[in-house]
Amino acid sequence: MNALETIREDRALTVVRAPEIPDPAALAQALAEAGIRALELTFTTPGVLGCLRAVAESGYGVIGAGTVLTAEQAAAAIDNGARFLVTPGLREEVAAVAARHDIPVVMGAFTPSEVMRAMDLGAAAVKIFPARALGPGYLKDLRGPFPEVPLIPSGGVNVANAAEFLANGAVAVTAGTDVVAPADVAAGRWPEIGTRAASFVRSLK
Repeated sequence: MNALETIREDRALTVVRAPEIPDPAALAQALAEAGIRALELTFTTPGVLGCLRAVAESGYGVIGAGTVLTAEQAAAAIDNGARFLVTPGLREEVAAVAARHDIPVVMGAFTPSEVMRAMDLGAAAVKIFPARALGPGYLKDLRGPFPEVPLIPSGGVNVANAAEFLANGAVAVTAGTDVVAPADVAAGRWPEIGTRAASFVRSLK
Protein backbone atom coordinates (compact mmCIF):
# COMPACT_ATOMS: atom_id res chain seq x y z
CA MET A 1 0.00 0.00 0.00
CA ASN A 2 1.47 3.34 -1.01
CA ALA A 3 1.14 6.54 0.99
CA LEU A 4 -1.87 7.89 -0.87
CA GLU A 5 -3.73 4.61 -0.46
CA THR A 6 -3.12 4.80 3.29
CA ILE A 7 -4.40 8.38 3.39
CA ARG A 8 -7.49 7.39 1.41
CA GLU A 9 -8.15 4.41 3.67
CA ASP A 10 -7.85 6.44 6.89
CA ARG A 11 -9.54 9.44 5.22
CA ALA A 12 -7.07 11.60 7.10
CA LEU A 13 -3.47 12.66 7.54
CA THR A 14 -1.83 14.81 10.19
CA VAL A 15 0.40 17.82 9.57
CA VAL A 16 2.73 18.86 12.36
CA ARG A 17 4.20 22.33 12.69
CA ALA A 18 6.19 22.66 15.90
CA PRO A 19 9.31 24.44 17.14
CA GLU A 20 10.73 21.04 18.04
CA ILE A 21 9.74 17.38 18.09
CA PRO A 22 11.53 15.71 21.01
CA ASP A 23 10.50 12.15 20.10
CA PRO A 24 9.24 11.82 16.53
CA ALA A 25 8.69 8.07 16.84
CA ALA A 26 6.51 8.49 19.93
CA LEU A 27 4.46 11.13 18.11
CA ALA A 28 3.99 8.83 15.13
CA GLN A 29 3.01 5.95 17.41
CA ALA A 30 0.39 8.02 19.24
CA LEU A 31 -1.18 9.16 15.98
CA ALA A 32 -1.05 5.75 14.27
CA GLU A 33 -2.61 4.00 17.26
CA ALA A 34 -5.41 6.60 17.20
CA GLY A 35 -6.11 5.82 13.55
CA ILE A 36 -4.15 8.43 11.59
CA ARG A 37 -1.19 6.66 10.03
CA ALA A 38 0.02 9.31 7.56
CA LEU A 39 2.16 11.93 9.27
CA GLU A 40 3.44 15.06 7.52
CA LEU A 41 6.41 16.83 9.11
CA THR A 42 7.17 20.20 7.60
CA PHE A 43 10.38 21.92 6.60
CA THR A 44 9.38 24.76 8.95
CA THR A 45 10.43 22.52 11.86
CA PRO A 46 14.15 22.73 12.72
CA GLY A 47 15.95 19.44 12.14
CA VAL A 48 13.07 17.99 10.17
CA LEU A 49 15.28 15.60 8.19
CA GLY A 50 16.35 13.82 11.37
CA CYS A 51 12.73 13.66 12.46
CA LEU A 52 11.70 12.12 9.15
CA ARG A 53 14.44 9.53 9.48
CA ALA A 54 13.45 8.68 13.06
CA VAL A 55 9.82 8.04 12.10
CA ALA A 56 10.79 6.06 9.01
CA GLU A 57 13.05 3.83 11.11
CA SER A 58 10.43 3.40 13.81
CA GLY A 59 7.95 1.70 11.50
CA TYR A 60 5.00 3.67 12.85
CA GLY A 61 2.69 4.94 10.14
CA VAL A 62 3.67 6.51 6.85
CA ILE A 63 5.97 9.51 6.99
CA GLY A 64 5.86 12.43 4.57
CA ALA A 65 7.53 15.82 4.22
CA GLY A 66 5.53 19.02 3.99
CA THR A 67 6.16 22.63 2.98
CA VAL A 68 8.53 21.23 0.34
CA LEU A 69 9.55 24.19 -1.81
CA THR A 70 12.64 23.08 -3.74
CA ALA A 71 14.05 20.10 -5.58
CA GLU A 72 16.84 19.92 -3.00
CA GLN A 73 14.37 19.68 -0.13
CA ALA A 74 12.39 17.03 -2.00
CA ALA A 75 15.46 14.88 -2.62
CA ALA A 76 16.69 15.26 0.96
CA ALA A 77 13.30 14.31 2.35
CA ILE A 78 13.12 11.19 0.22
CA ASP A 79 16.69 10.25 1.18
CA ASN A 80 15.61 10.45 4.82
CA GLY A 81 12.60 8.20 4.45
CA ALA A 82 9.72 10.39 3.25
CA ARG A 83 7.16 8.33 1.37
CA PHE A 84 5.11 11.30 0.19
CA LEU A 85 5.67 15.02 -0.33
CA VAL A 86 3.34 17.96 0.25
CA THR A 87 3.72 21.44 -1.20
CA PRO A 88 1.84 24.60 -0.18
CA GLY A 89 1.51 25.65 -3.83
CA LEU A 90 2.49 24.71 -7.36
CA ARG A 91 6.13 23.52 -7.44
CA GLU A 92 7.18 21.98 -10.73
CA GLU A 93 10.68 21.08 -9.55
CA VAL A 94 9.30 19.22 -6.54
CA ALA A 95 6.92 17.27 -8.76
CA ALA A 96 9.83 16.30 -11.01
CA VAL A 97 11.84 14.87 -8.12
CA ALA A 98 8.82 13.00 -6.80
CA ALA A 99 8.19 11.48 -10.23
CA ARG A 100 11.81 10.32 -10.56
CA HIS A 101 11.54 8.51 -7.23
CA ASP A 102 7.97 7.26 -7.79
CA ILE A 103 6.86 9.12 -4.66
CA PRO A 104 3.37 10.69 -4.56
CA VAL A 105 3.18 14.45 -4.19
CA VAL A 106 0.15 16.24 -2.77
CA MET A 107 0.32 19.67 -4.33
CA GLY A 108 -1.27 22.77 -2.84
CA ALA A 109 -3.85 24.72 -4.84
CA PHE A 110 -6.90 26.87 -4.30
CA THR A 111 -8.43 28.05 -7.57
CA PRO A 112 -9.74 25.84 -10.38
CA SER A 113 -6.82 26.90 -12.59
CA GLU A 114 -4.36 25.88 -9.87
CA VAL A 115 -6.11 22.52 -9.45
CA MET A 116 -5.72 21.87 -13.19
CA ARG A 117 -2.07 22.90 -13.12
CA ALA A 118 -1.38 20.64 -10.14
CA MET A 119 -2.80 17.66 -12.02
CA ASP A 120 -0.82 18.60 -15.13
CA LEU A 121 2.32 18.48 -12.97
CA GLY A 122 1.51 14.96 -11.84
CA ALA A 123 0.05 15.52 -8.39
CA ALA A 124 -1.35 12.35 -6.85
CA ALA A 125 -3.84 14.54 -4.97
CA VAL A 126 -4.50 18.24 -4.57
CA LYS A 127 -4.38 19.95 -1.20
CA ILE A 128 -7.02 22.68 -1.06
CA PHE A 129 -5.42 25.33 1.11
CA PRO A 130 -6.48 27.30 3.05
CA ALA A 131 -9.70 25.30 3.36
CA ARG A 132 -11.09 27.58 6.07
CA ALA A 133 -11.38 30.44 3.57
CA LEU A 134 -14.48 29.11 1.80
CA GLY A 135 -15.40 26.06 3.86
CA PRO A 136 -16.77 22.62 2.95
CA GLY A 137 -19.12 23.96 0.28
CA TYR A 138 -16.16 24.95 -1.84
CA LEU A 139 -15.12 21.29 -2.10
CA LYS A 140 -18.55 20.50 -3.54
CA ASP A 141 -18.13 23.31 -6.06
CA LEU A 142 -14.75 21.94 -7.15
CA ARG A 143 -16.12 18.42 -7.52
CA GLY A 144 -18.38 19.68 -10.31
CA PRO A 145 -15.64 20.28 -12.90
CA PHE A 146 -13.16 17.91 -11.23
CA PRO A 147 -15.09 14.77 -10.22
CA GLU A 148 -12.03 12.52 -10.52
CA VAL A 149 -9.45 14.74 -8.81
CA PRO A 150 -8.57 13.61 -5.26
CA LEU A 151 -9.03 16.70 -3.07
CA ILE A 152 -7.63 17.02 0.46
CA PRO A 153 -8.60 20.15 2.40
CA SER A 154 -6.03 21.61 4.78
CA GLY A 155 -6.13 24.59 7.13
CA GLY A 156 -9.12 25.08 9.41
CA VAL A 157 -10.26 21.44 9.41
CA ASN A 158 -11.40 20.24 12.84
CA VAL A 159 -13.74 17.80 14.61
CA ALA A 160 -16.69 20.12 13.95
CA ASN A 161 -16.35 20.25 10.16
CA ALA A 162 -14.16 17.34 9.04
CA ALA A 163 -17.09 15.05 8.21
CA GLU A 164 -18.72 17.83 6.21
CA PHE A 165 -15.59 18.25 4.10
CA LEU A 166 -15.68 14.51 3.38
CA ALA A 167 -19.40 14.62 2.58
CA ASN A 168 -18.73 17.41 0.09
CA GLY A 169 -16.17 15.44 -1.89
CA ALA A 170 -12.84 15.34 -0.06
CA VAL A 171 -11.07 11.99 -0.24
CA ALA A 172 -9.35 12.78 3.06
CA VAL A 173 -8.89 15.68 5.46
CA THR A 174 -5.86 17.15 7.17
CA ALA A 175 -5.72 17.27 10.96
CA GLY A 176 -3.62 20.23 12.03
CA THR A 177 -3.08 22.21 15.20
CA ASP A 178 -6.41 21.18 16.74
CA VAL A 179 -4.95 17.68 17.02
CA VAL A 180 -1.22 18.37 17.18
CA ALA A 181 -0.86 21.69 18.95
CA PRO A 182 2.74 22.93 18.62
CA ALA A 183 3.09 23.39 22.39
CA ASP A 184 1.92 19.83 23.06
CA VAL A 185 4.33 18.43 20.49
CA ALA A 186 7.25 20.40 21.91
CA ALA A 187 6.36 19.22 25.43
CA GLY A 188 5.98 15.59 24.37
CA ARG A 189 2.36 15.26 25.48
CA TRP A 190 1.77 12.14 23.40
CA PRO A 191 -1.25 10.75 25.31
CA GLU A 192 -3.11 14.04 24.94
CA ILE A 193 -2.30 14.17 21.23
CA GLY A 194 -3.44 10.57 20.83
CA THR A 195 -6.72 11.32 22.57
CA ARG A 196 -7.43 14.28 20.30
CA ALA A 197 -6.46 12.27 17.23
CA ALA A 198 -8.88 9.53 18.22
CA SER A 199 -11.64 12.12 18.63
CA PHE A 200 -10.84 13.49 15.19
CA VAL A 201 -11.04 10.01 13.67
CA ARG A 202 -14.40 9.39 15.35
CA SER A 203 -15.70 12.64 13.91
CA LEU A 204 -15.14 11.29 10.39
CA LYS A 205 -17.70 8.52 10.74
